[in-house]
Amino acid sequence: MKKYSALTKYINLLGNDNVGEWICDKENDGSAERPIQLPFVIYSITVDKLADDIYKFAKESDEIVPSKYAEILQANGIEWNSDSMIKADVSVLDAQCILALLIASLRAERFCDGALLEFIKSGAVTRWLKRLQELDEA
Repeated sequence: MKKYSALTKYINLLGNDNVGEWICDKENDGSAERPIQLPFVIYSITVDKLADDIYKFAKESDEIVPSKYAEILQANGIEWNSDSMIKADVSVLDAQCILALLIASLRAERFCDGALLEFIKSGAVTRWLKRLQELDEA
């Protein structure tokens, strides 16, 4: 079995999945009796499982310390923001940096609803997973 197969199996799964959708409150009027709920994203089961598998892989792997993702990105000239992460040239990145990108995308969701959805819909997550697949086959 290949080293990153627990994660790379999601390449095709994400391609055939709805991944998530924004839920916006259109029923309430904002009054004290009917406050408007802030918009949020409901992720698909596939995305939820991917997130769990990324954290599980990171926890069990000796390649990355999950809490060091920002330092790893910085060492590779990538800022911890969506623009820099999405535009990163994955062809020159090692597995540790790709794992850091995946963890950073999950952490970004904690601070900004929909961040992970942006990374997935932009194709970045699939590119990162394909890079892990390339490294597995090398």
